Amino acid sequence: MRIAARVGHATGTRHEVEVQTAGPARPLDVAARPDGGSTVNGGEFLMLALATCYCNDLYREARRLGLVLDAVEVVAEAEFDGVGLAARDVRYRARVESSAGAAAIEQLLNETDAVAEVHNTLRAGAAVRREPW
Repeated sequence: MRIAARVGHATGTRHEVEVQTAGPARPLDVAARPDGGSTVNGGEFLMLALATCYCNDLYREARRLGLVLDAVEVVAEAEFDGVGLAARDVRYRARVESSAGAAAIEQLLNETDAVAEVHNTLRAGAAVRREPW
C-alpha cells in the first residue's frame, strides 16, 4: 500500500496539503505562514504521525481483541535541539477509557505498541533519500 503526502506553496497565493493512501488524494487543512511554508512544522507533524498511528491502531487492535473503547488520548513528544539535528528522546503515552479490565487494556497497549507502523518505522531507522523531480 503506497502512502503519500504533498505540500504545494506559492507565497501569498496558495498553500495546499494533500494526503493519500492507496487511492485518491484528500486535502488536509493546514494554514500557510505569511513568510512561506506551513504553520505546522515537520517535527509537529512527526509527533502527530506517531500519535495518530497509535490512536488508530488502538481501535484496530481493540476490535481484533473484542474490546470496546470509549475514548483514547495519545500524546507524542520529542526533543529537537537545532537545525539539521535528528529528534531525540522520542516518547509517547496513551490513555484508554473502556469497560475492559486493567489487564486487558494493558495487553491492548502492549500489543498495539508492537504493531504500530510509524513507531516501528522510526525504530528500524528507515532510510530516507531525495529523488530528482
